[in-house]
This record gives sequence, C-alpha cells and structure tokens, in this order.
Amino acid sequence: MKRRQFTLTLFNTVVASASVAALSGCGFKMRGSFNYPFKSIYTTFVLGSTLGNEFKRVLGADSQINLITDAAQADKAQVVLDVLNDQREKVVVGVTAAGQVREFQLRVRLKFKLRTQDGREIIPDTELLIQRDISFTETAALAKENEEALLYRDMQSDMVQQLLRRLAAVKSI
Repeated sequence: MKRRQFTLTLFNTVVASASVAALSGCGFKMRGSFNYPFKSIYTTFVLGSTLGNEFKRVLGADSQINLITDAAQADKAQVVLDVLNDQREKVVVGVTAAGQVREFQLRVRLKFKLRTQDGREIIPDTELLIQRDISFTETAALAKENEEALLYRDMQSDMVQQLLRRLAAVKSI
C-alpha cells in the first residue's frame, strides 16, 4: 500500500514538473498589468454606462494610472479618452417558418479616440465590436434572459480588455 502511494505521489510530481517545464518552454506567462506611456487619463464615458463602470473599475485597480473622473479636474490628465459611441444591440438573425424568433445576435459596440490635452490625436477614431449569437425559445424565456445578461457581462469584460490593450500599445504621447 505504501509503495503504491509513493508511486502515485512520484507520478503526480513528475507530471506537475513536466507541465511547468512545457508551459515555460512555450513562452507562457501570467498576464500582468499593462504598461502605459501616460500617468493620468480622463474618460468621457456616459454616467451610468456599464462599460464605463467596468473600465473605471479595472483601470482604477491599476496603481500606475491616475484615473480622473471629475470633469472639473479633466485638465490635469495627460490624455483624454473620448468615448464617441457606447452601445448594446440585440438583432434578430433567425426565425421559424411561423415567424417566431429562434436566434438573436448580441453586440457591444465602442467607438473611441485617445488624444492629448492640446487635442493631438494619439489613437484616431476606432470602433471595437464584439458579437455573440444566442438561441431563443419562449418556453425558457427567463433562462435565456439570464444567459443574455451573462453574455453581455462577458462581452463587456472582453471589450475593456481590448481597450486596455489598445491603450497599452501606444508608444509615446
């Protein structure tokens, strides 16, 4: 019995070591925080925007960046993130022969630009779009509503990560 336990422990150790070696050999590393060429940013997300709230939460957790949310303090920011469009869409993409909806496409769309205080564009007008398909049945309407909310939250998190990567890709201001 002890020999089997020793063999099992040895096997687990070897497998774990091999996994670590394989991951480090392929260049895998944990995602760290982004490095931005600016120290402060002001955003023009609409008050109450769920995407704006998520962006502020994620960026606010980064101690390297001073996130300015007060419009009266906007002139203290090195850069301004102008949000030109922030919207959610739900489009019917599939119906039955009887005309009942069977499939929706959910979209989160963000159009923005990044500029300095003096108006020089760093990132010109850019539109990001994320879309997901969701099936629909009237018999499971409540469950589909919950699934839709979950998909929107997931898409929103993806959108914030894409936006942060775009901001981090800026070389200099």
